[in-house]
Amino acid sequence: MPAALDLLRSVFGYAGFRGAQAEVVDHLVAGHDALVLMPTGGGKSLCYQIPALMRPGCGIVVSPLIALMQDQVDALMQAGVRAAFVNSSQDFETAAATERRLLAGELDLLYVAPERLMTERFLLLLDRLAAAGKLALFAIDEAHCVSQWGHDFRPEYLQLSALAERFPRVPRIALTATADSLTQGEIRSRLGLAAARTFVASFDRPNIRYTVVPRGTGQPRKQLQDFLAEHRNEAGIVYCLSRKKVDETANWLAGLGVTALPYHAGMSAEDRRENQQRFVRTDAVVMVATIAFGMGIDKPDVRFVAHLDLPKSLEAYYQETGRAGRDGEPAEAWMTYGLNDVVVHGMRIDESSAPEEQKRIERQKSNAMLAYCETAGCRRTVLLNYFGETTAACGNCDTCLDPPQLWDGTVAAQKLLSAALRTGQRFGAGHLIDVLRGRQSEKVAQFGHDKLPTFGVGAEFDDAGWRAVARQLLAAGLLHADAQRHGGLTLTEAARPVLKGEATLMLRRQAQGRRAPRRDASVQRADDPLFQALRAWRADLAREQGVPAYVILHDKTLRELADAKPDSPAALLRIGGIGEAKAARYGAALLEVIAAA
Repeated sequence: MPAALDLLRSVFGYAGFRGAQAEVVDHLVAGHDALVLMPTGGGKSLCYQIPALMRPGCGIVVSPLIALMQDQVDALMQAGVRAAFVNSSQDFETAAATERRLLAGELDLLYVAPERLMTERFLLLLDRLAAAGKLALFAIDEAHCVSQWGHDFRPEYLQLSALAERFPRVPRIALTATADSLTQGEIRSRLGLAAARTFVASFDRPNIRYTVVPRGTGQPRKQLQDFLAEHRNEAGIVYCLSRKKVDETANWLAGLGVTALPYHAGMSAEDRRENQQRFVRTDAVVMVATIAFGMGIDKPDVRFVAHLDLPKSLEAYYQETGRAGRDGEPAEAWMTYGLNDVVVHGMRIDESSAPEEQKRIERQKSNAMLAYCETAGCRRTVLLNYFGETTAACGNCDTCLDPPQLWDGTVAAQKLLSAALRTGQRFGAGHLIDVLRGRQSEKVAQFGHDKLPTFGVGAEFDDAGWRAVARQLLAAGLLHADAQRHGGLTLTEAARPVLKGEATLMLRRQAQGRRAPRRDASVQRADDPLFQALRAWRADLAREQGVPAYVILHDKTLRELADAKPDSPAALLRIGGIGEAKAARYGAALLEVIAAA
């Protein structure tokens, strides 16, 4: 595919395609539909950008995130691609001028929000393009937003099925970084892509280290502080479940001297926009956010993603952690969670007004998330297996680096199950632990639970030990947090053989929490004068142009420049990420910085 390779090299500055990219490009250029599942940072954008440049006319990219269209368009314009966007943030004259450019054949790619795309006025514009043979393709980014059972459902995405009926000769490509088999089926069905060829790249992000730790009683902030101490002066995201927790955590981190900003749906649109721009365009900012933040974030140098609460599903967790290390450099996904997270998730599902089938699926997703947290095996193996991919132990997660031991927890499980049963299956873990440890709390005395046979039989474990047992019984499906009983732990049918002594149960003993050193402690290259000089030059340029620094050149490109020290325009073009437009625009300045170092 020489034409595609030529474009890849001359426009984007890369020597060759990765993985299935070449196949996807070839398929789309030939006029066929595609569904592409590729991890964040895997190069999804090139799968439609190059075909849009090769096919006659303009490619229309459907994106759900107005705030990020500008950065995506800026990056394309830096590479010499004629790109623009149309969304509700623009005034009428600006949008009208862009539409005139579209009709005049002056655009290669146009980014548009789904609600704007599906207006009759805009569809009539596309009719005119299609009639003239000037509609290159439709690219539907973040396609999992069509899933009504997913974590990022956008109702406006359901209307996009009309594109297949209205423009049957225009190829369509749907792209997502996260979709289990159920979500893939929904994408096909709801977007009219039943006949589309599916391209599935490996979901593995080997540069990300996964770590999960139980939330310490009264010390979750200390746990986060210790983790962030290893990521000083680095960009990262801290996810919290509630808006209140976001605000409190951001204020607390700011008090520690961390440049931390909040982001959640309760803030004004202007404040959210300002904080997002600071995160994207400034080095070493930590964004503390709810899941309202992050989808489509292109910032390549996010070095960590931390979760202070349990995500609802492995799809959500995978997508959120995937915002780290898009540049391929070492990054960390760190999470702390507690028994209460599991109970709250279960109660929210039970109390929702969703149909029973949807509740069943959400419980399955929640159980899979908990099983990931409580696994004694490789976390990456569990994560990838959820997406239908088989892999060996990775050697780059906490359970590989510091393997937990297994122990026969049958007797402990019997004690906790018996305590739940004898107290009427209507109390939470805290009360059951009081009973097991023989604590004379007010509630224990009130209900006479100090007279039960199980009172005081669990002195061998402290509170943390019993909470670990309870979490694992929930993960194994032997206990259920019943919303009808205000989160009381009830026994399931699966508990019967363990309680009767007909089955044994192996539990994981918490590892010692030893952390292996980071694989690359010099990601920032603080000791490399040329690299720092190139970063300073890029920062000045980014401020002048009002764009994120990575839009000009990625850190990875700067590192390659610092290593190779090119001394001519021809040598510059051999550096990954520098195409002809960037070489023409910045080549002389780059050579000057390199020569002066």
